[in-house]
Amino acid sequence: MIIEEIERTLDNAERLNPQLNSFLSIEREHALSRIHEVSKQTQPKPLLGTAIAVKDNICTRGMRTSCGSHILHNYKAHYDATAIKRLNEAGAVVIGKTNMDEFAMGSSNESSAFGSAKNPWDLNRVPGGSSGGSAVAVASGVVRVALGSETGGSVRQPASLCGIFGLKPTYGRISRYGLVAFASSLDNIGIFGLTSLDAARVLSVIAGRDELDSTSADVRVPDYESTINDDIKGKTIGIPRELFGEGLDDQVRNAVEKSIDNFRSLGAEIVDVEIPYAKYGIAVYYIIATAEASSNLARFDGVRYGFRAEGSHNLREMYMKTREEGFGPEVKRRIMLGTYVLSSGYYDAYYSKAQKVRALVKADYQKAFTKCDAILTPTSPSTAFKIGERSDDPLAMYLSDIYTVSANLAGVPAVSLPCGLSSDGLPIGTQLIGNFWSEGTLINLANVYENQFPLGAKPVVFAE
Repeated sequence: MIIEEIERTLDNAERLNPQLNSFLSIEREHALSRIHEVSKQTQPKPLLGTAIAVKDNICTRGMRTSCGSHILHNYKAHYDATAIKRLNEAGAVVIGKTNMDEFAMGSSNESSAFGSAKNPWDLNRVPGGSSGGSAVAVASGVVRVALGSETGGSVRQPASLCGIFGLKPTYGRISRYGLVAFASSLDNIGIFGLTSLDAARVLSVIAGRDELDSTSADVRVPDYESTINDDIKGKTIGIPRELFGEGLDDQVRNAVEKSIDNFRSLGAEIVDVEIPYAKYGIAVYYIIATAEASSNLARFDGVRYGFRAEGSHNLREMYMKTREEGFGPEVKRRIMLGTYVLSSGYYDAYYSKAQKVRALVKADYQKAFTKCDAILTPTSPSTAFKIGERSDDPLAMYLSDIYTVSANLAGVPAVSLPCGLSSDGLPIGTQLIGNFWSEGTLINLANVYENQFPLGAKPVVFAE
C-alpha cells in the first residue's frame, strides 16, 4: 500500500511540475528504492512511508543541492543534513528537492535561477519565498508535508500565500547542520503541512540537540502530536494593535480581525500587547542578514565546488568572473549591502546598532509574553501578488516580510495558518508567535482553529 502511495505521489509531482515548477529535481529512482527498503522493516516507524519534499538548500546525500543558484547548479551533496538523517531513520521518503529564491534571498521565489514556482491558487501569482517550491508542493496536494528554511519569514509567508500551515521553530530547536547558511544567527529549518498535525509529526522527529550543530539546544522534545487537544479555553492571545495599521491590505486586515473573533469564540482570552520595536524589524533584519550573508557566501568562489567561470588568467580574475556569472542580481545586492554595513567606519553606525535594536525587539516579546500565551498578527501584508509585479522594486519586496522578521530576530517560534480567502479567491494567513520552546502551544491553537474554521476551498491546481 505504501509503495503505491509513493508511486502516486511521484506521478503527481511529475504531472504537475510543468505547470507549477515547484520541484528542481524529482528523485523517482531514489524514492522507489527507499520505499521498497522501508516497507520491509518490521519495527514501527513514526513516519513510515511519508513522502516529503525538501527545499534545495538542505543537503540530501546524492541529490542536487543547488540553493536555486547557477553557482551550485551541478552540485550534489555528499552527506545528509541532520534533519534528513532523522527523517530517514523515521521511515520517511524524500521524493525531490524544491524550488527556492537563490540562496533563500527573496520573498516571491522569483530570484530562483531556474524560474519561479507558480502559486497553485493562481498560476499568474507568486507562491511567496524563499521556500516557495516546498509551499507549492504541499498546497497542490503532491505531498502533505515539506521542509523549508526560514531566515526572515521564508516558511510562514509562502504558507500564508498558499493557504497552508507553516512553522518556524525556536532558534536551536532543529539542527542547522546541512542547511546551507544564509544568515547563521537567523536561519532555521521549518516545516510546511497541509495541517498543523502533519507538521507536528515531523517536528517531533527532527527536533532536538545535535552534536554537529553547536547552536542546537539541549531542550526536551515532546511528542507534539500527543499534546494536541480540542480545548484552548483559558489560553491568552495578545494583539499588538500597532501592527494593524498602514500598509496592511484591507481584506487581509478584515480576515485577520475575523480570526481574532474566532479564537475568542473558541474560548481564548484576547488582550492588547505592545511590541514597539517591531516596526524597526525590516531595517534591522536587512542589516544583520546581509552582513552575515556577505560572510557566508564568500565560500562560493569557484575553487572547491560548484560553478567556475572559464577564460580567467589569474586567481583574482577567476574569483570575480565566477561570482559575477554565478550569482543573480538579488544575491549580489545583498552581498554588497552586507559588505557595506560591515566596512570600516560603518560597522558601529549600522551593524552594531542593529544588534542593539535586535535585543530590544527580543525584550519586547519577553515582556509581552508575561501577559499572553501567544501573539497574533497578520502573516503577510497582502495576498499573493502577480509574478513580476514587484521585481523592479526591492523595497516593496522586502516589506512583504514586515510581520515575520521580528520573530526571527528574537529567536521565538511562530506559525502561519489559513484564516480566509480574498474576494478573488486567494488565501490569507494569520500568524501566531509564541515564547521560547512553545511550539506545542502554537500547534494546538492552530489545530483547534483549523478543525473549527477550515478554509473550505482548494487551489485551482490540486493533485486528486
